[in-house]
Amino acid sequence: MSQSGRSGTDGGLDAASVATEVADAPFVRVVARASGDAVAAAGLLGRVLASRGTPFQVSVGRTIEDRTRRVEDASAGDVTVVVGDSRASDAVHLDPVDEPASVAAWRLAGELGATADSVLALVGVAAAGVTPGAGSSARLVESAEAGGRLDRRPGVAGPVDDVVDALAHSTLVHASFSGDEDAARNALGALSVDADVLAGDVDLSDDDRRRVASFVAIAATGAAEAPARSGDAVERALRPYVLADADAPFATVAGYADVLAVLAESAPGTGVAVALGHDVRESALSAWREGATAAHEAVGSCERARHDGVVVVRDVDAPLATTARLVRDYRSPEPAVAAIDPAGDAVAVAGTPDVGVGDVLARVTTQTGGEHDGTADAGYATIDCETDEFVDSLRAAL
Repeated sequence: MSQSGRSGTDGGLDAASVATEVADAPFVRVVARASGDAVAAAGLLGRVLASRGTPFQVSVGRTIEDRTRRVEDASAGDVTVVVGDSRASDAVHLDPVDEPASVAAWRLAGELGATADSVLALVGVAAAGVTPGAGSSARLVESAEAGGRLDRRPGVAGPVDDVVDALAHSTLVHASFSGDEDAARNALGALSVDADVLAGDVDLSDDDRRRVASFVAIAATGAAEAPARSGDAVERALRPYVLADADAPFATVAGYADVLAVLAESAPGTGVAVALGHDVRESALSAWREGATAAHEAVGSCERARHDGVVVVRDVDAPLATTARLVRDYRSPEPAVAAIDPAGDAVAVAGTPDVGVGDVLARVTTQTGGEHDGTADAGYATIDCETDEFVDSLRAAL
C-alpha cells in the first residue's frame, strides 16, 4: 500500500481514503516538493480537480518547513494536499516510500472517478529516476501504449526533436558536448550525420539514432573522471519512449521529465504550468536550456573537493540539485555530492539510494540550524552556519 495519508499519529491513509478527504472539498491547495516527480504528481491532481470543477491552487515548497508554513497559512475549511513531507498534522500527504508520487497521484485520480493522464504519470516516474514500466508503473506504459500515445525508438531522449539542441542541453547526460551547441553539432558532424539533420530540417533515421546513442553512451561513460555508475545513469537517456500525440508538449517521456526536473528548482511556476497542461512550451524550453547550460558549466568549472564519502562542489551559480546529480552520476568517485551556492546559504545533496540523503540532512540541520528536505537519493538544505561547519557536519553524518 502507498504511504499516502495524514501525518501524525492517525496512521497512513490509502488512496481511497485520501480521495474521500479531497472529493467534497470546497477548495484544494496542493503543495509540492521541488522535484520533477512531485510537480508531475501535483499536475495530475490539479487536472483531475479541474475536471471535477473543484477550485484549486498548486505551489512548490522547497523545504519541509516551507511546505508546513504554506499549510498553516491556508484558509479554514480548505483541504491541503502535500506531495512530499511536512509537519502539518492537518494536511493530506501524498508521499509514498515505495513508488514515485506520480504513480500514487494516478491511482488517486482513479479513486476520484477520473481518468488521469498516464503519460504525465510516466513523466513523473522518469523524473524520479525510475525506468518507465518498472514496478508499479508497468500499468502506465500499458495504458499509454494501448491508447496509441507512446512508442519506443532507438536513439537519445530529449524534449525536442532537434538532436543538437537535445544533446547540448540534456541533463540526463554529461559529456564533452554538454552545454555547448557548437560542440554537440561538431560531435554529430564527426559521425557523418547529415547537414540537414544538424540544421533541424530533417529527422534522424533509425540507423543514425543508433549511432548517436552509441556515441553518447561512450562519451558519457568513457571520460577519465566518469565513475562506474555513469553506465547506469546514461541508460535513462537511451532508447526513449516517444510521445505520439500531435499535441504533446515535448518529444519524449524522458525529455519531458528532464524539463520538469530542471524547472522544479529553477522555475517552479513554469514547471507547475507545464504539468497542469498550460501552453508554456517555449518559456519552459527556454528555462530548461538556461538551467541546463548553467549546470553543465558548473560541473566543468566549479572547484570540487573530495572527502571520504562525499564530493563538495562550491560556488555553484546554477541549479543546485541538477548540478549535484550530474556530478554524482558522471564525475564523483564518492557516493554523495554536495553542491553549495556562491553565498554559502544553500546546498543540494545527491547520493546513491543507500546514502539516505533526507535522513542525513535532517540530522545535519538539527545540529547546525537551517531547513531541509530530502528523499533517499536527493535533498536540499538552507545553511544557517559557516559553510565549513556545515560540510564537517555533513561528512560526519554520512
